[in-house]
Amino acid sequence: MEGSGKIKKWNIGIIGAGLIADFHAKAIADIDNAQLIAVCDINKARADEMAAKHNCKSYNSYQELCQDKEIDIVTIATPSGLHMEPSIAAAETGKHVICEKPMEITTERVDAILEAHKKAGTRICTIFPSRFHKAFRATKDAVARGRLGRVTFASVIAPFWRNEEYYNDTWHGTWKLDGGGALMNQSIHTIDLLCAVMPKVESVQAYMDSLAHTQIEAEDTAVAALRFVDGTLGLIYGTTGSYPGNQKSFTITGTDGTVVLCDDMIVTWQFRNELPEDEQIRQNFAKTNGKSGIADPADISYQGHVDNFKGFIDCLESGEKFELEDDEGRKSVQLIRAIYQSAKNLKMVKL
Repeated sequence: MEGSGKIKKWNIGIIGAGLIADFHAKAIADIDNAQLIAVCDINKARADEMAAKHNCKSYNSYQELCQDKEIDIVTIATPSGLHMEPSIAAAETGKHVICEKPMEITTERVDAILEAHKKAGTRICTIFPSRFHKAFRATKDAVARGRLGRVTFASVIAPFWRNEEYYNDTWHGTWKLDGGGALMNQSIHTIDLLCAVMPKVESVQAYMDSLAHTQIEAEDTAVAALRFVDGTLGLIYGTTGSYPGNQKSFTITGTDGTVVLCDDMIVTWQFRNELPEDEQIRQNFAKTNGKSGIADPADISYQGHVDNFKGFIDCLESGEKFELEDDEGRKSVQLIRAIYQSAKNLKMVKL
């Protein structure tokens, strides 16, 4: 980690120069103690173009980038099923990793990554920007404080829209590189919120199909009933066939209160026992920047990435554990894989 003046700079390299990589670069630029010094992509022209745009080095492979001794942290921005190899290479060359969701497409591949970093003594976290929105932070706190009483139900509704062009590339909607369809790529953001506040899922019963995009391998629509280990029931519905793209929502309700988030803003915040700050929360967190990505994957804010990256870097400096570190990124993958197994076999699956 090199520095200039009083601020120590963490040198960061990005692996993958596709759409999401630009969000990584923008986030890094907004962090005072971080700087982008290299990018790589198997498409050399694309890597060179991104390097020129951000005034940094260009590499043609993740192996080359990982051998760069100036780099402290690597961010992974490749297709989902290509996260394992560069993540392990980074660990083996002494680099920390910030990995796009999902960490990988199976729990076996996630575990291989985690084992590599444990062995190397390096650290890894997953990227889930919705975790850092203030409305969710307030929701998580309310649940932890028991303000909802006995939680009886939690749900994820993720009605995205993706046009035919979206699936015309070589990886979206494939089992090998996307790890699935609507659930593993789009709905996983809101599924992660469910995993963050609820106890472990005990069992799932699911259905899935390709209803709007019949040409893709994986699902574009899925629904799953859940039972958590404490007996609470839940529901997950995800699709990329809901034109024109509708609000994604996370609902959690119990004997003393209900919270509903839509596109990461509060639409319901009601408790049996009201507190003085509740009205302020309703007013302050019921606003949105309008960038939810429900119809266009490029139409998202990068502020969540800034918070995600900065939080991890702060923990690297303090020695504290980051909330999305290690196996926290495994939970949503495990749940989605169980849903796929249930839907394929038409049987209830226990986790």
